[in-house]
Amino acid sequence: MEAEAPSVQAEDEPITFEVSSGNVFADLDVPEAADEAIKARLVMRLRAEMDRRGLSQTEFAKVLGVKQPDVSNLLRGRVLGFSLERMFEFTRALGDDVEITLRPSKAERRGRMSLKVA
Repeated sequence: MEAEAPSVQAEDEPITFEVSSGNVFADLDVPEAADEAIKARLVMRLRAEMDRRGLSQTEFAKVLGVKQPDVSNLLRGRVLGFSLERMFEFTRALGDDVEITLRPSKAERRGRMSLKVA
């Protein structure tokens, strides 16, 4: 039995795509998309710091005050069960300062959340 060659799009056939909103979680209709985007950024920060320090997951877990399986789950993007507050506490355990700024909106809408990592 021969394997079929992958299909190739004809040159004259237009490629269809959607323009992203800038938040993949919102584009996929994930509940609490802004929270999930912030958690993803925090996971990237945690991973970068673990790598910078040259720590194993077990060593990093001690710094964060959690167990190694929690670090494994975080680094694989499994953040269910980790609140934003708890994740901010992880960054504080690393020595990061967390600053939260509330700013009135100029529009009548639900407020937005964003994260800036310096």
